[in-house]
Amino acid sequence: MPERHVNRLANTTSPYLLQHQHNPVDWYPWTEEAFAKAQSEQKPIFLSVGYSTCHWCHVMERESFESDSIAALLNKDFVSIKVDKEERPDVDRVYMMYLQATQGGGGWPMNLFLTPDLKPFVAGTYFPPREGMGRPSFAIVIRKVAEVWQTRRGEIEEQTADVIQQLESITQSKGGLQSLTGDMASLALSSCTEQLSERFDPAEGGFGRAPKFPRPCEINCLLAQHLVAARSGNKAEADEALKMATLTLHKMAAGGVYDHVGGGFHRYSVDEFWHVPHFEKMLYDNPQLVHTYLDAFALTGDLRFAWIARGVLDYLCRDLRDQNGGFFSAEDADSLNPQGEKSEGAFYLWTEAEVDAVLGKGSDASTLFKQHYYIKSAGNCDLSPRSDPHDEFKGLSCLLERKTVADSASALGLDTLAAEATLASAREKLHSHRAKRPRPHLDDKIVTAWNGMAIGAFARASRMLAAESPAIQRQFPVEGSQPREYSAVALQASDFVKNNLWDANTKRLRRSYRQGTASEVLAFADDYAHMIAGLLDLHSVTGDISHLQWAVQLQEAMDESFWDGDGGGYYATAGQDPSILLRMKEEYDGAEPSATSIAVGNLLRLSALLSAEQGEGYRQKALEAAGACMERLHDTAMAMPQMCASLFPLTQGHWQQVIIAGSTGAPDTETLMDAAHSVYSPNKVVILVDTNDSASKEFWAQHNPQILEMADSQAPKATAQAFICQDFSCKAPTSDPAVVCATLKASKAATGAQLQPIDLSQLR
Repeated sequence: MPERHVNRLANTTSPYLLQHQHNPVDWYPWTEEAFAKAQSEQKPIFLSVGYSTCHWCHVMERESFESDSIAALLNKDFVSIKVDKEERPDVDRVYMMYLQATQGGGGWPMNLFLTPDLKPFVAGTYFPPREGMGRPSFAIVIRKVAEVWQTRRGEIEEQTADVIQQLESITQSKGGLQSLTGDMASLALSSCTEQLSERFDPAEGGFGRAPKFPRPCEINCLLAQHLVAARSGNKAEADEALKMATLTLHKMAAGGVYDHVGGGFHRYSVDEFWHVPHFEKMLYDNPQLVHTYLDAFALTGDLRFAWIARGVLDYLCRDLRDQNGGFFSAEDADSLNPQGEKSEGAFYLWTEAEVDAVLGKGSDASTLFKQHYYIKSAGNCDLSPRSDPHDEFKGLSCLLERKTVADSASALGLDTLAAEATLASAREKLHSHRAKRPRPHLDDKIVTAWNGMAIGAFARASRMLAAESPAIQRQFPVEGSQPREYSAVALQASDFVKNNLWDANTKRLRRSYRQGTASEVLAFADDYAHMIAGLLDLHSVTGDISHLQWAVQLQEAMDESFWDGDGGGYYATAGQDPSILLRMKEEYDGAEPSATSIAVGNLLRLSALLSAEQGEGYRQKALEAAGACMERLHDTAMAMPQMCASLFPLTQGHWQQVIIAGSTGAPDTETLMDAAHSVYSPNKVVILVDTNDSASKEFWAQHNPQILEMADSQAPKATAQAFICQDFSCKAPTSDPAVVCATLKASKAATGAQLQPIDLSQLR
């Protein structure tokens, strides 16, 4: 039976817009056609912004946008526009700023009323169909706005002009270019750590009250500060930073916010225990978390962190990967429950009877599994009043580890390793059973920025997990593949972006791709920043200079399109779209770190890879980009934890350069590469120079001849050699991976002991 309505959204590619193509609301996408209609008819615009896996967006659609009566009100007096915030973050960013400025907070769905020239005058988030929850009904809001527009239009237009001026003043650069110093970097890092410690939950980890969001950039800051303190001999401060980081990582991994059966993290937990999540899974969360868990593993050697990183990576490969190598955007929180109705978490929750049926009632496996994951017949969402305030999950359990495996095993008189194996087997059986349920909606849009994150995560894992214990080679949801295979995943994703989202003629990226078509929307600053970061990681683990060359090319394009030549830092947009009222720079590291925070790290890495003459330009740009955020870093460094982490190399004086001279793919070269990547040191770059590869030699001869000179000096050697250099001096070359690890771990800050220099002239 055909749908009653088909609107203009049917001609779009965004999964979110397509979800609304059959609404009776006469939706337009964000286009000149919609703007022209509003102008010609002098009607205000109703703008609704969301994304395809947004729970409350779905609720408002069912309650209001599928309503004929609501549609009639909107169609009569407004031009209605739908925007996918993931496809058009530039639109979302401008109006979210207005919403937060006028309401003190924001979220999605974001609903606004605009003048025909796109200036906002009323804003809110979710509006219920009937008055309640302290909110007016959506119908009342529509009628009131229409009435005010008809009777007080001049007053509204005057007020919106003032509002835009005020918002412009907030976004304008303050003063001229400023350059941040190493002392300022140290102060920002320690200040951010101190502010985080004031909000730290010593019992459950995380920062602040519920809801709790996994925010990897906060942990990145703490790990960096730990290393600063440790290298300067401040053990108490180092231990405190590490404790906050590792407790939070352990608690997140034990909670229901981590999908114990299928791997991957949900968006956030509604309670303070990381237990009951908002069940959507986002691509932009999971690779960031992999990076952080990998760093924690390298720093502590705790195999639990390696296991969680692998569980996330294998989930991404299994459920979010396009057959051609790109990664999809998200999975929804809602899916069909056994009653055939959509409900949140239906795909992920369990009854005790269902677990017994799959694992065998009364069996050791079922008994251990239910005890370890806190499964109860009445349901287990009872740890906090926040966990299930509306009694939606009665009789249902969200898997949660309240004890270690060793404790659960001991309680039942079992061996810990045997219990681990039993739990892994049980998880795999439950995963197979769960696969028969209706799956949540998949947003199969492939976003450039988030694929850049994934490329870096898979690339780094291929080296950092190379020497992990065989004990976790297969502990489902870890599939048991060799970590080295992750490098091929990263390469394929990189090729996907290059082949489908990169225009080699214009030297520009596009924002997203879906089902054979790249979006017409050009990429934003964060797309460039994250792709550059991913390519630098890919170059670091493979030694293939083509990835570094493309990263340099993307950095040039980013500088041309987004750099603020007056005030420093990067604008979020290229400034080419007249429908975007404000050109903004973000000074906040939220669920996604700001483009400038990532770019600072990229620029500093590029400065360490290339010759002093070329690298100094990148270094100066990094200092100016960070300098643009100086006021925020001084006042509330906690708002920019990723920026603080990116500034770590400045606290150390000069970069560590690990130059490996050897044949690509040779066992001795691979062993040295693995060793170099196994040590946590955020001021380290690893450079493989294959003296048998003419392209590699030609690149380094042009961009860093000193590195090539070192590598060439080892050409006659029978085995690969590693140089470790810092502060303009180098250790004698070694072929022993243990020496590489020990040297990197023993590194001091710039004010500590210096590495012993070697005379390059003697290496002939």
